[in-house]
Amino acid sequence: QVQLVESGGGLVQAGGSLRLSCAASATIFRFNAMGWYQQAPGKQRELVAGITRGGIINYADSVKGRFTISRSIAKNTVFLQMNSLKPEDTAVYYCAASDASPELAASLVEYWGQGTLVTVSS
Repeated sequence: QVQLVESGGGLVQAGGSLRLSCAASATIFRFNAMGWYQQAPGKQRELVAGITRGGIINYADSVKGRFTISRSIAKNTVFLQMNSLKPEDTAVYYCAASDASPELAASLVEYWGQGTLVTVSS
């Protein structure tokens, strides 16, 4: 059973930065895609950033230019660098991995991390 373990969340002031990490218990190259979802209070889980096995990256419009997804295949880890954070970025961030979906569609995500809370104060 694959496990995804996130770290790096916390409390930060608006305009600040955080870096999230997601360590996988298996080689991340096995996945068709990995990425990050965010779930704000009372809202559905939404895809923030994804990276395919081939290295194709996509971002939600709300984070383009501020967030950067990257990976270390050697360390089986995916990162999310979050800059210029806004209060509306406050959410639980979940690492996700899919064997089936390069688009990382939520319904096709087989593996989820436990989530890490990011709180951005104004």
